[in-house]
Amino acid sequence: MTEPRKGQAPAPLGRNEFHLKFSRSFMDPAFVEVKDALAKVEEIAWDNYIDGHKAPVTVKAGREFADPDYDLSIEWKATRDQLLAAEAKQKNPATPSRVLLICGAARNDGSCPGEISKTFRMTEMAKQVLEAEKIEVDVLDLSLLTSDYDLHIHPCKGCVSTAMPLCHWPCSCYPNHGQRQTNDWMAQIYEQWVAAHAIIILTPVYWYQTPSVLKLMIDRLVCADGGNPDPTTTSGKDAKKAKALELKDWPYPKHLAGRAYGLVVHGDVAGIEGVRRGLSDWLDWMGLIDAGAQSRLDRFVGYYESYAESHEALDRDVAFQQEVANVAKAVAIAVGELRRGNLSAPDADLTRPRPK
Repeated sequence: MTEPRKGQAPAPLGRNEFHLKFSRSFMDPAFVEVKDALAKVEEIAWDNYIDGHKAPVTVKAGREFADPDYDLSIEWKATRDQLLAAEAKQKNPATPSRVLLICGAARNDGSCPGEISKTFRMTEMAKQVLEAEKIEVDVLDLSLLTSDYDLHIHPCKGCVSTAMPLCHWPCSCYPNHGQRQTNDWMAQIYEQWVAAHAIIILTPVYWYQTPSVLKLMIDRLVCADGGNPDPTTTSGKDAKKAKALELKDWPYPKHLAGRAYGLVVHGDVAGIEGVRRGLSDWLDWMGLIDAGAQSRLDRFVGYYESYAESHEALDRDVAFQQEVANVAKAVAIAVGELRRGNLSAPDADLTRPRPK
């Protein structure tokens, strides 16, 4: 039996340390009037932290799971049920075609920058093209992480690196109420990915990389590539059971495979090709199908020009605007072929000798 390795995690917080961390959220003098009530809330939060109340409200898994008597988080089960419903609708040929547009910039005019992102404008361009093709469009604007109240994409905890079956589909690491890791946006984002027939990611380059808001989502989608749809098989987060299950013969199911995709990557100095390749490789690995050469775009906008006039640079670059439209048009064509059964990955039926 492969034993889990131990020795990295620090000791739990002491009571005084917990008080200091808890209090930082209530520094505004307006909270002074309710300090006694806050003290009571803090005491409950401390008890929940020490007692490890990750999923305080549960329901019996039921007959559809390997262990019907296991206590599943009602929040996880609700998300899972929503994904099953979305998948059924996505596969129903009578439903409208649907494309998910993901705006990967962190900037919007409701936060510190005070101005919309160029990426958001490109997203709107793509949306207009798709809607003209009678395709339903979902817009996932990841910049809301920087401007919406208490909205989070919590970071991936790396369960997959302990054992693939420990990484549940959808992710069961959050919410963790005892550690105040709540209001996780990914439950809704998973549903948007599952409901879509195609995805277009539009993103700027930040320091040769994808923006952190986009990378958070990417990491949390690891459960879509090989993740375990039945947490009862690992009794939740039992690492030893998960290792044994993977070594037995894990199939690494690709839960989002077969959808089409397009990409728009833009920058002003460097890094566009590397980011576009990285995103293409990631989507290919998950089993998505690119919509052709013109669906994968990387371009400079305002190359070495001022940041202050970057929107004006986009206004002038009519060719780039047309290329963004072509990405959307290519994806629209791919969605039509996909739903008619004419679009598929040529190697879809091949067995992977290295399924991981």
